[in-house]
Amino acid sequence: MWNRPPRKSPDEESGVAQPLYPAMVESPELRWGLIRKIYSIVTVQILLTIAVASVVVFVPPVTTFFVATTPGLVLYIFLIIFPFIVLCPLYYYYQKHPVNLLLLGLFTVAISFAVGLTCAFTSGKVILEAAILTAVVVVSLTSYTFWAAKRGHDFSFLGPFLFAGIMALIVFGFIQLFFPLGKITTMIYGGIAALIFCGYIIYDTDNIIKRYSYDEYVWASVALYLDIINLFLNLLTIFRAAE
Repeated sequence: MWNRPPRKSPDEESGVAQPLYPAMVESPELRWGLIRKIYSIVTVQILLTIAVASVVVFVPPVTTFFVATTPGLVLYIFLIIFPFIVLCPLYYYYQKHPVNLLLLGLFTVAISFAVGLTCAFTSGKVILEAAILTAVVVVSLTSYTFWAAKRGHDFSFLGPFLFAGIMALIVFGFIQLFFPLGKITTMIYGGIAALIFCGYIIYDTDNIIKRYSYDEYVWASVALYLDIINLFLNLLTIFRAAE
C-alpha cells in the first residue's frame, strides 16, 4: 500500500512566504524584498571593493603614488577621512534616490582604496587566507542568525556590549599609535576586534530581519558592509602578525 504524501500547510499550498520570526505582523514578502535589496547592495559594494583594491595592489604606480609622494600621502589621509564626511549628507539624503546610492558609491570607493593600500603591503597568501575565512564566517553567522530568528531568538541585547567593545578598541588603537606594541599584542588586538565584528554581523543581520524600515536599506547596507570589511582587515592583521 502506498503511503500518502505529507499534507502541505495552507501557507505552502498558497505559496505565501513563512514569517521570518515568531509574532511577525508585517508581510513576509515585503520583508524578504527588503532583505534581498540590502544583500544585493552589499554584494555590489564588496565586488567594487575587490575591483578597486585589485587595481591598487596589482598596479605598482598607484601604490607608489600614495606612499612615496606628498600629494599621494595627502590624498591617502583625505580618503581615510572622506567616508566619515560622506556619512553626514548620507544621513540627510538616505531616502532620496539616486542621491543616496551615489553617496554610498563614493563611500565604498574611499573605503576600497584604504583596503587596497593595506593589502598592497601584505603577501598574497595572507590576503587569500583572510578573504576565505571572512567569507566562511559571514555566511555561517548570517545563516545562524536567520535560523535563530526563526526560532524566536533575539540579539538586540548585544548592542550596548558591542558599542562598549568598539570604544575600547578605539582607545587601544590610539595607545598603539604612541606606544607601539609587539606582534603578540597585535594578534590579541586583532582577535578581539574580529570577535566584536562577528558580534556586529549577528546584531546587524538581526536588525535587517526585524527592525530596519523599508526606507533604511542604505543604512543597513553601510552597517553590514563595514562589519564585513572590518572583520577582513582584523583577520588580515592577525595573519600578517603571525607570519
